[in-house]
Amino acid sequence: MPLDRRGFLALTGAFLATPALAADRADLCRTALLDWYRLVLELVRHTATYSPPVAARAFAYVGIIAHESHVGLIPGPVTLAGQLNGLTALPAPAPGLDPAAVLDAALGKAMADYFGNTGPSGQGAMQAMVRRLAERIDADLPPELAAKSRAHGVAIADHVWNWSLSDGGAVVENLGFPYDYTFGENPKDWVPTSDIRIQQAPLLPNWGANRPFAMPSTAACTIPAHPDFSTEPGSAFHAAAMEVYEVSKSLTAEQIEIARFWSDDPMLSPTPPGHWVSIVLQIAERDRMPAERTAAALAVLGVAIADGFIGCWAEKYRWNLVRPVTYIKRYIDPNWETLLITPPFPEYPSGHSVQSGAAAVALTAFFGEDFAFEDATHADDGLAVRRFASFHEAAEEAAISRLYGGIHYRFGNEQGLVQGRCIGAHAARLKTFA
Repeated sequence: MPLDRRGFLALTGAFLATPALAADRADLCRTALLDWYRLVLELVRHTATYSPPVAARAFAYVGIIAHESHVGLIPGPVTLAGQLNGLTALPAPAPGLDPAAVLDAALGKAMADYFGNTGPSGQGAMQAMVRRLAERIDADLPPELAAKSRAHGVAIADHVWNWSLSDGGAVVENLGFPYDYTFGENPKDWVPTSDIRIQQAPLLPNWGANRPFAMPSTAACTIPAHPDFSTEPGSAFHAAAMEVYEVSKSLTAEQIEIARFWSDDPMLSPTPPGHWVSIVLQIAERDRMPAERTAAALAVLGVAIADGFIGCWAEKYRWNLVRPVTYIKRYIDPNWETLLITPPFPEYPSGHSVQSGAAAVALTAFFGEDFAFEDATHADDGLAVRRFASFHEAAEEAAISRLYGGIHYRFGNEQGLVQGRCIGAHAARLKTFA
């Protein structure tokens, strides 16, 4: 189901009003997982430091915590320790722990860890969620069992948190914009595209040096050089810019809708990686997936999109390519404006395309080829539900949306998908079930 857009301040009340389910432990696990994740999407939307790369990182760690909370408690789930870079063996559960209490405590601790800098409304929503779910989940448990189960959940979250502190992305200063930055001096090099003072430097230029999750290194999934920069009419680069310009002049209503549907601007949406998380949550609700399967899907997806942004950012700052809006205003039409706002970092490749290509490969491996779904992520924002025959179809639409929005050249989108598919293949190889 789509997120309720009636306001973040009403979020806590909306959760408190959720009808109680039967006191079945599997249902309680499922409820806890989905309710915490709905809150995660809202916290990403309302926490200023959560740009898309930072959000993707959080989705990865929260997904891993959710998955590991099931390991050793029910048949099937397999630990990701030893499969993910640097993740050592997690605490083993004692016999007889309650899975719902373990999961709820683990996710509650994860929210406090990864969203400790959110504002008062977010803090209030987290505290209300802790109280509401603990009351429901612990109601039929002996107090000692509830306490032991919750202690194990916290231990899982703490183990993952300590691992996360060494990945290079744990501290984000100045919203991710460096205080000092040396710009390139060639005409092809990126320059700021915004008048906002903080965005006169590019976002997170060192993010590509972070430790990947499943990729062995960023060198495992690179992209070829873009067409040689040129201002000559008839050159491949000029033609690519002209395509962006000409497409913008004749956009159809459908193309405009696609551009806006996949825009997923920070602070106005759950961000591009959150869009893919929303898709998985909608599938989980539609198919009434058990919590352990949903958690595994969210873990694999989180790894794919987090590695997607690490790999993409490594390439963006390697090529440091000028955005279409800069090129077109310099060499084609000084009065041209894009449909969407150009984000403050280099062009090549497209981040939307990389993370969508990675998500599509990982989710196809998990759910199967030609897995059809509806996407109502932005229904509460007034955007129509869109239907896709497969994850790859959705990823291709997300990629082309950036051409329609005037954000990327076609080659940035196409090579972004190629890089994303390479990155997603590493996440797809993760073993989550015996």
